[in-house]
Amino acid sequence: MTADFALLLLAGILCAAGVYLLLERAIIKILLGIMIMSNGVNLLILAAGGPPGNPPIRGRGWGDNTADSDPLSHAMILTAIVITAGVGAFILALAYRSYQFTTMDEVADDAEDAKIAKRSALDPASAPDRDASDDPTTGMPTELGEHVDYDDEDLEEAEAEYEAEAQAKAAAEARLKALRKKQYRDDDEEEVK
Repeated sequence: MTADFALLLLAGILCAAGVYLLLERAIIKILLGIMIMSNGVNLLILAAGGPPGNPPIRGRGWGDNTADSDPLSHAMILTAIVITAGVGAFILALAYRSYQFTTMDEVADDAEDAKIAKRSALDPASAPDRDASDDPTTGMPTELGEHVDYDDEDLEEAEAEYEAEAQAKAAAEARLKALRKKQYRDDDEEEVK
């Protein structure tokens, strides 16, 4: 069996262009990369299917071919086209949802991944808190939960926010208690009259 070099070269170029686009940050470029790479792989499957031949139906012939063509490669290509269409529709839905939230087409870096990449492998206290409730150094339960990260500059801000919320809640409860007492006094005075 001899393969058509031009078909193999075109498949390689399409796959290379698809991989290049997959490595981009824009979701639409990622979608285009998947579509182009899928077409390259489909050409590769077609080239691997062998030379053209008779239709794989008994008693049918085409041209002066002596052998039947392999129907498996054609079935695999049809299946790959359907799967690529489904993946493309899914990526378009992701792009639309991402645009609704960020109004950008670019995939941003994850802040948590950046923190994990910076942490020390030798310091067990810098490991992420899996249950998000215990202090990593003492093991005692904390009220801040996910905010416990001693290497994080935002910890003090989180503690200050927590304290401010606690004070505001306590002040609101005190005002509510005072209003209830006043209401009870007013009700008692009306009953006496």
